[in-house]
Amino acid sequence: MSAPTGFAEHSPGGHVLPAHIASTFPQAPQPRKRRTGLLVGPLGAIIAASVVGGLQITANLGYDDARAEFDSARDIAQDTIAEVTLASDQLGSTSDTATLLLNSDSGVLADATAKEALSASITEAADVSASADQVLDTALPDAGAKPTIFWELFGASEGLRLDIEDLEHLDTELSEESPALADVETLVTDAGLAFLGSAATAAAPFEAAHVSAKNDDVIALRDAASTAAGASALDDSAVATFVALQDAAAQVVASESAELSEKAGPLQGVRLEIEAYARSLAPGVLLEFDWNPLVNNAGENGSMGGLTTWWWDEPDRAVIELSNSVAEQWPADRSKALVAHEVGHAISVKCEDMYDSSTQDSIEKWATAWAISMGFTDDANGVWAYGYPPQSYIDAAAGCR
Repeated sequence: MSAPTGFAEHSPGGHVLPAHIASTFPQAPQPRKRRTGLLVGPLGAIIAASVVGGLQITANLGYDDARAEFDSARDIAQDTIAEVTLASDQLGSTSDTATLLLNSDSGVLADATAKEALSASITEAADVSASADQVLDTALPDAGAKPTIFWELFGASEGLRLDIEDLEHLDTELSEESPALADVETLVTDAGLAFLGSAATAAAPFEAAHVSAKNDDVIALRDAASTAAGASALDDSAVATFVALQDAAAQVVASESAELSEKAGPLQGVRLEIEAYARSLAPGVLLEFDWNPLVNNAGENGSMGGLTTWWWDEPDRAVIELSNSVAEQWPADRSKALVAHEVGHAISVKCEDMYDSSTQDSIEKWATAWAISMGFTDDANGVWAYGYPPQSYIDAAAGCR
C-alpha cells in the first residue's frame, strides 16, 4: 500500500509536520525603528527663529549706534561747513572791497609800495578762497532709510562707519581752512587800511605842495584825510572815504590852478614870494591871498592897501587881500611892514583872548602892535594909518606867535 500523499517517510520514533506548516513557522521579531520626525522639526524651527531673532536685534542695535555716530559726525561737519562758508564769504567781501580800493586809485596820494602790498594780498586771498571752495564743494554722504533685514542692516552699518571716517576726514580738512581764511582776511584788511592810511598821510605834503589853493578846498582835503586816517574797517565806507579824499586832492589842484591863473602876469613871481613871506610870519594859520589894483581905496600913486578877513572857528584861517602896488614896491620895508600888519590880523585867530576885539580901533591897534613886536618899524606897519598902539598891546602881541 502506498504512502499517503503529502507525507514523508520518517525515521522510527520521529514525526513530521505538514510542509506548509513547517514553512510558515514564525521567526524572531525584528526590532522596531524609532520614528523621530515629529519631535526634531518644531525644535529646529524654534532654534532657527531664536538665532534669526538674535541677529536681527544685534543688527538693529549695531545700526542704531552707527547711525547715531553718523548723524553726530554729519552735524559736526555741517557746523564746520557753515563756519568756513561764513569765513569764505567774509574774505570774498573784503577782497572785493580791496579791489574797489585799488581800482579807485588815481595815483595822486596813495603810496606805490602800499598799493603793491594790497594787490599781492588780494592774489593770495583768491588762492586761499579757491582752496576752501574746493573742500566746501565736497558732498556730504546721506544715510538713507533704515533697512529692515538683519543682513541689510549689517551692510548698512558698515557703510555708515565708512561714511563716518569720510566725514571726520572732511571736518579735519575744513577745520584747517578756517584759520587760513581768517589769516588772509586779516592780511587783506591790514593791507587795505595801510593803503588808505598812506593816502591820508600824503595829504599834508600834498597840501604843502599846493599852497595857492583856496582855503575851503584845503580844509576839505584835511577833513577827508582825517576821516581816512580814522578808518578801522575795510568796507564800502572805506572806499567812499578814499574816493572823497582823492576828489578833495583833485579839487585842491584845480583850485590852485585857478588861483595861479588869476595871478598870472609880470607880477606873479613877486606875488607868490610875498605870499610865502606872509605864511612864514604866521605858521599854523591857513592863508589865502587875493590881489587887486585897489584895496581899501589904496593902490595908486605909490599908496598901498590891504584887507584881512579871518574866522574864529577851527581851523585857524584868513584871507588877505593886497593891492598890486605892494608887489610893485617889494621888497621895500614899507611893503613888508604893511604885509606884517595884515598878518597881525590873520594870526589873531590864535590869540583872540589877548586883546579886545570889540572895536575897530582896538583891532587895528592890535595888528599894528603885532607888526611892531615882530620888528617892523616902518610906519606902514599901521602907525601912519591908526596911530601908535599902547605898550601893553605890543607886550601882549609879543606872546602871539
